[in-house]
Amino acid sequence: MKRTGALGFGAITALAALIGAIWFLSGWWGTSGVEEDTSFIVPSGASLSAVAGKLEDEGLIASADGFLLRAKLLGSSDPIKAGEFLLPAGASPSTILGTFQHGDVVRRFVTIPEGLPSIMVYERLMAEDLLTGEIPIPAEGSVLPDTYDFERGETRAQVLARMQAAMQNYLAEAWPKRAPGIAVDNIKDAVTLASIVEKETGVSRERRMVAGLYSNRLKDGMLLQADPTIIYPITRGKPLGRRIKQSEIAAINDYNTYSMVGLPKGPITNPGRESIAAVLNPAKTEARYMVADGSGGHAFAQTLDEHNRNVAKWFEIRRRRGEM
Repeated sequence: MKRTGALGFGAITALAALIGAIWFLSGWWGTSGVEEDTSFIVPSGASLSAVAGKLEDEGLIASADGFLLRAKLLGSSDPIKAGEFLLPAGASPSTILGTFQHGDVVRRFVTIPEGLPSIMVYERLMAEDLLTGEIPIPAEGSVLPDTYDFERGETRAQVLARMQAAMQNYLAEAWPKRAPGIAVDNIKDAVTLASIVEKETGVSRERRMVAGLYSNRLKDGMLLQADPTIIYPITRGKPLGRRIKQSEIAAINDYNTYSMVGLPKGPITNPGRESIAAVLNPAKTEARYMVADGSGGHAFAQTLDEHNRNVAKWFEIRRRRGEM
């Protein structure tokens, strides 16, 4: 009877140990308090102890002490990274630690469309409430339109710097590939002319043609007569919201190409890659004039007489639409 009792006690002890081991292990590889996909921020410079406390405070783990003990015995010793992480629903404490050590930081995105002026780039970045810090309005034409990723808490200055570096890198790559005999002889003028092309047409297939037309006018010493250059000093590139006044067409300033020969003193927006490429390799054309054709594009003409006929057609289209 004594022997049987001893065996029973040993079995009970072993069973208790097994249950304890299962409990301990399940506390590491079992589910945690992450009931749904949850965003979690690891602050810069935070220790694992501090992060464990934050996880407990947010109800994502049962115990910071238990998490740390299991991490020490069962987890990797790799350092954790700072940033925002997405913890999937049902994530185990093991998965949580692995995410902080080896997972991807959540990236956010901000898009700068082609032809967005710098005042609106500034407003777009300032409106991103997941970014921090102040920025000045960037120099016109210094930002390359594209979609950029960022992390929660990143500074606006860092994101803007990437946008401007992207423009510098693109220009450094594109400028040496320019066609011979183009109308501009430096990068600044190329960006300025590209900004006019960008604002004058939103039709991709037309960009090289529009670039060829303005290149011809520039070489001939003709007035460029680009309407967006009238608007820029009035609104800094934002939509005017009304028709241009005769007094604005006649205004003398550093941008209005109706009252000055040559290019404006600088870009009037942030041109995209296609418009810059069009200026660096414009279409070979004799066109000097263009007017809207009613389809979203333009009718091009070599002579003023031909242009006037195209203008008459455009006016007739507008009359039929009740716009005149």
